[in-house]
Formats: sequence, structure tokens, C-alpha cells
Amino acid sequence: MTVRMDNIGIVVENLDTTIAFFEALGLVLDGRTSIDDPWAGRVTGLVDQRVDIAMMRTPGGEVSLELSRFRAPDVIADHRDAPVNAFGYLRVMFEVEDLDDVLVRLRDHGAELVGEVVAYADVYRLCYVRGPESILLGLAERIS
Repeated sequence: MTVRMDNIGIVVENLDTTIAFFEALGLVLDGRTSIDDPWAGRVTGLVDQRVDIAMMRTPGGEVSLELSRFRAPDVIADHRDAPVNAFGYLRVMFEVEDLDDVLVRLRDHGAELVGEVVAYADVYRLCYVRGPESILLGLAERIS
């Protein structure tokens, strides 16, 4: 059986700010569109769904990130400030080449370190950051 991850979805309030943040991380904007067609609501179960989306991808194209801003219906829950041990989908982890450089670039877009940068078993340097809209990201740099 073949399974391939297609994309990860994140609901945001401000697409432009969030796109700029992920571009600073190194992702590439594939495109933006608005979806107002009834088929979308039939898939998600949200009646009269109207949403603006931006599709971003990793430079190699292995994984895509779908950023969505709902115009309707209103967003009914917000767990962006939940701690890392909260139930449900919480964070996305990216492997980067130069963690220190990435942290500098992301700070310019409002990212804040959650804890500290730590070494894991002489394999990775790891940290969590909160970006715009409190999006939680894990960052990992492989230790040579």
C-alpha cells in the first residue's frame, strides 16, 4: 500500500503575514485562491463555506502546507495558545540546515522561542517557536 502525505492545513486570520513567515522559513508560495463553491462545504461539513487559501510547499516539494482564512462560517474554536501537551494536532516540525540563521529570520516575522534550543542525542538541535497567530513550529537541525 502506498501512502503519501499531501498537505497539512492551518487556519489563520491573516494570510499575508503568515505567508511571509513561512517564506522566511524557506517555504515557497505555490498559489492563492478563494473557494466559494458548495462542493467545499460538502467535503468539510460546513454549510455555505467561503475560504481563501494559500498553498505553500517545501523547496523539494515533498510536503505542502495549506493556509486557510475562513470568511464564512465564523471560526468557532481557537487552540493556538495551547501548550505542547494539549490533545489534537498541534505543531508541524521542519528540518532546517542552519537553525541559528532560521531563528534570526523568523524573529523578524514575530517568532518567539518557546523554551530553548537543545541537543538531542548528538543527532539534532531542536526547538519550538511560536510564529504569527501563535502557530507552533518545531525546528530541527541535524548535527553532523
